[in-house]
Amino acid sequence: MAKGDRIYVYRNLWQFDGLYKHHGIDCGDGTVIHYRKPSETIERTSLETFARGNPVYVAKYNDGFGYIPDAVVERAESRLGEHKYNLLFNNCEHFANWCKTGVSESQQVKDFVPLIHNLDPNKLYEPIKQALTGKDSNTAQQLLAESLRDIKSVWEQVQPQYQQAVSEVQTWDRVAKEALKKDREDLARAAIAKKLNYEKKASKLEIELSELAEMTENIVRNQQEL
Repeated sequence: MAKGDRIYVYRNLWQFDGLYKHHGIDCGDGTVIHYRKPSETIERTSLETFARGNPVYVAKYNDGFGYIPDAVVERAESRLGEHKYNLLFNNCEHFANWCKTGVSESQQVKDFVPLIHNLDPNKLYEPIKQALTGKDSNTAQQLLAESLRDIKSVWEQVQPQYQQAVSEVQTWDRVAKEALKKDREDLARAAIAKKLNYEKKASKLEIELSELAEMTENIVRNQQEL
């Protein structure tokens, strides 16, 4: 292990062994910055507190862009005290990956939970529209209210992803410009590639949000007509 490494330990969940990995950033001085449990706050703790007596492993990355160790630790330090833990979109692995590569992702979530952008938002509204046929006013109002709750649930998942994608576009644009100032065309190209990838992601999420907004408008209009 060394300064700037993304490290992890296997932690138990209830009676199961090794069910999930807990991730953090090695600060190189015997401390680790991580989303601490159960406070769900990003804290700097001792390596012993992070490990809880479990073996510590270093995450391996394929060749590609990665921040230098000092920058990795600085990024981790910039988020100390953050209390925005979310299992699906901002967990300990998202945080550690963001510090190391600038990409906020969790392989554990990808493996077990379908990605939200694979959903077709229109499928949320179509069953409700079908169900309204032949229903009395009270039943229809209830179905529409349930549909609005479903839309709100999806919106609350998509919106943070969109905001994060936009933020990453801005970040990688700055990284590319700084790399060019230092005559590091290789890093600039890698940063631009990441920027373009996030621009595509942001555009797709923006379309989903527009569809959700349109569905909300349609449902509210139907409620007023009942």
